[in-house]
Amino acid sequence: MTIPTDRPVYESEIATYWWEGSILVSLSKPPKRTVANITQNVSVVKAITGNQPAALLIYLCKSPIPDKATRQFATTQLPVIYKAMAMVSQPGLAQFIMKLLFALKPSPIPMKSFTSDAAAKEWLQQYV
Repeated sequence: MTIPTDRPVYESEIATYWWEGSILVSLSKPPKRTVANITQNVSVVKAITGNQPAALLIYLCKSPIPDKATRQFATTQLPVIYKAMAMVSQPGLAQFIMKLLFALKPSPIPMKSFTSDAAAKEWLQQYV
């Protein structure tokens, strides 16, 4: 994945963001997720989206497993900033993350994992 140079790009500690049409694209970064850096990331996303939930295409990377409190907090923040999330990764990584985050209850937003960004974008179109 190449970060575009023809449009605004936004940075947080855990991701780089840009728009592709009406889809918010995120390139995940490897730092361990904490309540603090997720809180900061939520603020960045709200500023990018004008405080409106967006359809997100995220390119996942491997990062350390967050603690339980961070996982629970992240789950509560998803519907605040996203309508739906399409995760593009190596086979197995997205499924592992979904199992980790949603072991006890289902995802609060529509989520699906892909190995192809074209398929992910097509799926997200129903949420834009």
